[in-house]
Amino acid sequence: NVFHVKSIFPSGRLGGAFIYIHNHVYYCLHRNLLYIYPQSLNFANRQGSARNITVKVQFMYGEDPSNAMPVIFGKSSCSEFSKEAYTAVVYHNRSPDFHEEIKVKLPATLTDHHHLLFTFYHVSCQQKQNTPLETPVGYTWIPMLQNGRLKTGQFCLPVSLEKPPQAYSVLSPEVPLPGMKWVDNHKGVFNVEVVAVSSIHTQDPYLDKFFALVNALDEHMFPVRIGDMRIMENNLENELKSSISALNSSQLEPVVRFLHLLLDKLILLVVRPPVIAGQIVNLGQASFEAMASIINRLHKNLEGNHDQHGRNSLLSSYIYYVFRLPNTYPNSPSPGPGGLGGSVHYATMARSAVRPASLNLNRSRSLSNSNPDISGTPTSPDDEVRYLSLHLLFHEELALQWVVCSGSVRESALQQAWFFFELMVKSMVHHLYFNDKLDAPRKSRFPERFMDDIAALVSTIASDIVSRFQKDTEMVERLNTSLAFFLNDLLSVMDRGFVFSLIKTCYKQVSSKLYSLPNPSVLVSLRLDFLRIVCSHEHYVTLNLPCSLLTPPASPSPSVSSSSGFSTNVQDQKIANMFELSVPFRQQHYLAGLVLTELAVILDPDAEGLFGLHKKVINMVHNLLSSHDSDPRYSDPQTKARVAMLYLPLIGIIMETVPQLYDFTAPDDYESESGSMISQTVAMAIAGTSVPQLTRPGSFLLTSSVRTTLLQKQHTTFSAESSRSLLICLLWVLKNADETVLQKWFTDLSVLQLNRLLDLLYLCVSCFEYKGKKVFERMNSLTFKKSKDMRAKLEEAILGSIGARQEMVRRKRSPSGSAFGSQENLRWRKDMTHWRQNTEKLDKSRAEIEHEALIDGNLATEANLIILDTLEIVVQTVSVTESKESILGGVLKVLLHSMACNQSAVYLQHCFATQRALVSKFPELLFEEETEQCADLCLRLLRHCSSSIGTIRSHASASLYLLMRQNFEIGNNFARVKMQVTMSLSSLVGTSQNFNEEFLRRSLKTILTYAEEDLELRETTFPDQVQDLVFNLHMILSDTVKMKEHQEDPEMLIDLMYRIAKGYQTSPDLRLTWLQNMAGKHSERSNHAEAAQCLVHSAALVAEYLSMLEDRKYLPVGCVTFQNISSNVLEESAVSDDVVSPDEEGICSGKYFTESGLVGLLEQAAASFSMAGMYEAVNEVYKVLIPIHEANRDAKKLSTIHGKLQEAFSKIDGKRMFGTYFRVGFYGTKFGDLDEQEFVYKEPAITKLAEISHRLEGFYGERFGEDVVEVIKDSNPVDKCKLGPNKAYIQITYVEPYFDTYEMKDRITYFDKNYNLRRFMYCTPFTLDGRAHGDLHEQFKRKTILTTSHAFPYIKTRVNVTHKEEIILTPIEVAIEDMQKKTQELAFATHQDPADPKMLQMVLQGSVGTTVNQGPLEVAQVFLSEIPSDPKLFRHHNKLRLCFKDFTKRCEDALRKNKSLIGPDQKEYQRELERNYHRLKEALQPLINRKIPQLYKAVLPVTCHRYAHFFSVILGIFKKMKSA
Repeated sequence: NVFHVKSIFPSGRLGGAFIYIHNHVYYCLHRNLLYIYPQSLNFANRQGSARNITVKVQFMYGEDPSNAMPVIFGKSSCSEFSKEAYTAVVYHNRSPDFHEEIKVKLPATLTDHHHLLFTFYHVSCQQKQNTPLETPVGYTWIPMLQNGRLKTGQFCLPVSLEKPPQAYSVLSPEVPLPGMKWVDNHKGVFNVEVVAVSSIHTQDPYLDKFFALVNALDEHMFPVRIGDMRIMENNLENELKSSISALNSSQLEPVVRFLHLLLDKLILLVVRPPVIAGQIVNLGQASFEAMASIINRLHKNLEGNHDQHGRNSLLSSYIYYVFRLPNTYPNSPSPGPGGLGGSVHYATMARSAVRPASLNLNRSRSLSNSNPDISGTPTSPDDEVRYLSLHLLFHEELALQWVVCSGSVRESALQQAWFFFELMVKSMVHHLYFNDKLDAPRKSRFPERFMDDIAALVSTIASDIVSRFQKDTEMVERLNTSLAFFLNDLLSVMDRGFVFSLIKTCYKQVSSKLYSLPNPSVLVSLRLDFLRIVCSHEHYVTLNLPCSLLTPPASPSPSVSSSSGFSTNVQDQKIANMFELSVPFRQQHYLAGLVLTELAVILDPDAEGLFGLHKKVINMVHNLLSSHDSDPRYSDPQTKARVAMLYLPLIGIIMETVPQLYDFTAPDDYESESGSMISQTVAMAIAGTSVPQLTRPGSFLLTSSVRTTLLQKQHTTFSAESSRSLLICLLWVLKNADETVLQKWFTDLSVLQLNRLLDLLYLCVSCFEYKGKKVFERMNSLTFKKSKDMRAKLEEAILGSIGARQEMVRRKRSPSGSAFGSQENLRWRKDMTHWRQNTEKLDKSRAEIEHEALIDGNLATEANLIILDTLEIVVQTVSVTESKESILGGVLKVLLHSMACNQSAVYLQHCFATQRALVSKFPELLFEEETEQCADLCLRLLRHCSSSIGTIRSHASASLYLLMRQNFEIGNNFARVKMQVTMSLSSLVGTSQNFNEEFLRRSLKTILTYAEEDLELRETTFPDQVQDLVFNLHMILSDTVKMKEHQEDPEMLIDLMYRIAKGYQTSPDLRLTWLQNMAGKHSERSNHAEAAQCLVHSAALVAEYLSMLEDRKYLPVGCVTFQNISSNVLEESAVSDDVVSPDEEGICSGKYFTESGLVGLLEQAAASFSMAGMYEAVNEVYKVLIPIHEANRDAKKLSTIHGKLQEAFSKIDGKRMFGTYFRVGFYGTKFGDLDEQEFVYKEPAITKLAEISHRLEGFYGERFGEDVVEVIKDSNPVDKCKLGPNKAYIQITYVEPYFDTYEMKDRITYFDKNYNLRRFMYCTPFTLDGRAHGDLHEQFKRKTILTTSHAFPYIKTRVNVTHKEEIILTPIEVAIEDMQKKTQELAFATHQDPADPKMLQMVLQGSVGTTVNQGPLEVAQVFLSEIPSDPKLFRHHNKLRLCFKDFTKRCEDALRKNKSLIGPDQKEYQRELERNYHRLKEALQPLINRKIPQLYKAVLPVTCHRYAHFFSVILGIFKKMKSA
């Protein structure tokens, strides 16, 4: 094991890699090395020649030069060991620095004469005659032992000029020896560092003292010399206790290095109390305290060395590899087969050769603190030692010491409870093993006294957990986990009943606390962790005593109860008790009962504060079932059925959670749900807000009975992941449970409960539907993208704050900072948390995606097959009951839902077989009770008849044929199925994208073959009816071919669907189907007004036939009721001769031909009108709906409707824009049926002429070729003779709604002018010589008025033009129209409320401004300067004159209005406008006042003279009255 630590050597001389590896790692091999680092020498004050200096280093065991030991490691080119080592020569330097490392292999035993000898030489560069090359210039040394301890560290040594005297090695060079000469007056001139890496020398005074005292006890060598102290036997006890207490003061590094030996010695002192001065010294308490302190210290200082449960790896490896019970006799082989790895050597209390023959052991107190009953006086010391060896057991002592400890010791033990628990368990196992008790009965394995201690210990620890979980959260979590693992281990070695009583004790303490807590989630979470660990036992199933003859796996340590624990009373046990968490169930299956009780409590919707634990408890159950499923011991189906019996109450628990389950039937939103790296709960917790309380979506339809009972209050919805796991658990139990038991239980269930179970199965079908590889790829790409974005946002959010968070991210990004060492104060280490992200590689490879898709497909098949098996059991159960109809309807609903989902071929074959059996057994179910599901079944079968897989087609064809046959056999007619099949195919054709017409034709041929070869029905009309049906279906398929051709042409596609719907005018069911198909297509293209019209037509059709079926006053009488919504709706009237009667078999049998169906259609229509902004139409729809709800006294619906009406009316005054209309004409043989056809197209609001032109030109260009299609740019009548024969021409003109004068009285609002439109107009300017534009006196205008076959908005977006009318305006009429338009603009701008000064000034500027006053004036001069010669133009002349009169009056009003609106800065502008106006008025005055005399001639003939006087008198009277 290699761990990151901080160097304890200040100089850094020792190689970094060496320190990095060896610090804080315990010794498991013998190492005894010495590293010598010469550093510097100062010979500046030494006399004589000493400049080229080298240092010779020797390890000596005596003073004689021959005593140098060959223990210095040689270099790579030399021998392995040498007696001496030299430093490099430093040339001409009297104060050299050295950089060598000299490695020495220390002898195992050192004496006072072992020392390091340093000899300094001057090396001559030019050797002279009779002069040695190397001249000694100084000596110094370091004794290896000082007071019995290895001497290491930094030294600054004096250097002697002469050889050291005899016996110098026992002295330090700092001691002034008489008669010796020293360099620089005995000052320290040589710096050297000595470092030891030794598994023999602790280099710590506290450890040295402890080991020395323990060794003295082992060897019985007194007195003991430790440093300057001599410890006699009479004060050994005090010194030993003080040395144990002082262990906490030792340095961490040597404690770690000698950890195994240290713990072994402390354990030995607990188990084998030493005999000192004739007295047995009880050191158990002191040793336990020291162990607790040391272990706690290691935990705090070596944080980076912990696993996910907070266990230090040094300590866990000690327990696993090192710890053994001290044997009674040394070198004794391990008993049992194979032993525990050979002989184990322990330090024991065996008598040494130097021990006295007898000891005074007479005393009258207890010999054992773990067994107070043991007392007396053994006959000899050896007898007493042996007595203690046999009766003092470590686990018993440890339990007792832990129970009686208090204060800081107890706190330390609690902090590291896992260590003592695991130590205790291993001691217990060793005790059983070495004493051959593994086969003994569990109740007799351990004494009652020890079991009492364990019970007391567990009780106090459980009490600590309950009382401290809010204060010391982290410590309590570790303690809870440790206790759970301990009890898990005890289940393997102790009596199971006793362990269960311990678990019950823990549960009682937690439960008593829960009642007083406002928010119990934390404590319940701890209890869940506890239970999860306890239930992870390898013999969990056996411990639960499963029912019947389940053969238990061989247990290495059988208990008294487990051998007879597999009860066989399944026949005697009530079925109800097996499916409920009853008292008998929980007593017999104790652990399983606890698990399921936790699940039921936490999933209970009334449980407060436990929402966050749903996922945790579900995962616990899910993991348990997963382990059972993969366990080879339970692979046999019968065995697995007995295991499943432990979880039968799970079915009932999940049935209660139906309203809370995630709604998998709703459309998936992968961008918000799937693959999310941070769950919503976590995100909310980070944000510091509470988790939002979600309510169940409304799309998952429960049965009415379940809905009324379960959805009366809002429930919190589970996440998709939790719901999926829960449903997997349900399916596992249903799959593996005994079929007979399930059938008996289903018999006892009420209709409500069975329907709830069917709702669950329905949800399972949606949950496990196969999504396909594309979805996995999409989810993968979204997950990868979102994870990067989320990480960036999270990092930014963290960095945006201050303090510790900012520092944390800074450190994380720092390249130099390692995970440990330099970051001791770091609060949070992402890399060391056990909840680190599950994968570093977020972007999955294609192979991984394909593998996931394969697994998903297999799971989908397996899940659906389980559902199918369960449905079979339900059918068998209820087939003999009275209320089978409602249950079988639910079964059929689940079956049809599974057919509608993506399924494998394997499943579908079985599904079709089940469906055929169901229809065969209960034909009245489909044809009388569940008529809607009959239609649904026909649709599903037809869809599978078009499958590309042959086996699916053959099964679907057989099912469809048998359905027809069954219907025929009931009444010699299968009109119902015939109608449903035809409707289903129509629906498929209109909605399905991946519909394959060719495969369906093959299936129809197969059905026809079945009918022809059916011998039983050959003589009946059945084959002919089948042939007629197949012919009709082929006709529909022919329409689908055309529809596919026009898939990209929305107008043509809708036209084709319209034509098909028109063809079914006499078949209301089919017409309704196609109307709904059209509504769907319009909704896809956001044509909400047209979709609403389709729905209104559908509702009118239903109302027409409903009025024939039911005579209810509050229902609409037919289409007439809807004509206020649309005048087109009258075409749905059933007044023709060939209208079918709604009473016929198969007619009007769909779900929409009911009151609720009509209401549904009208509500959809209102919603579509609202989306289209046509709020007035919403009101008209609700006028039909309100009487129905009033008659039903449905106040809630009425409230909703009036709320929607209020909302609609409040939006009417807002700005709205409806469609834009264009006339489109098609010319050319290329268009086929469209040649010379004219249509009015309705386009979205603000569509420009260029946009529709570009769209149509592009579409037909792709179809016929870009060089073939040509757009006619003008609006003139098209001369076909002038067009190219091989080209396709399109003429597009913008048109506006046209209304006669009388119509304008009723069309007041913007909505009125844009609804129910049938007439449109466009204008074309021209001159008589062919030009489009000319002078005023020659400018003509053609007004073209188009009338369409139906009013807009209609169920189509383009409608045929059925009538065209042209009006030619003469130049003077054109002028009149222009002046009327200008006058209207002036009037509108003047009377606008609120006033708009800018608009008013713009209109004024265009009327009287200097730049444009030639416009009106020129018109007047052209047409009013002379009286026309043609009498036909007199009236036009006069009308234009009056128009100008009105125009000048409006200009004057506008100027007056503008004057009241302007500020001081626009007064000059106002004066300019007024001057222009007066100039214009003066110029127009003579022209306006010129009247045509012919128009004012006397109306009466001249012969009537007798009346002339009378009329003149009357005229005079009127003039007087007028003047008065």
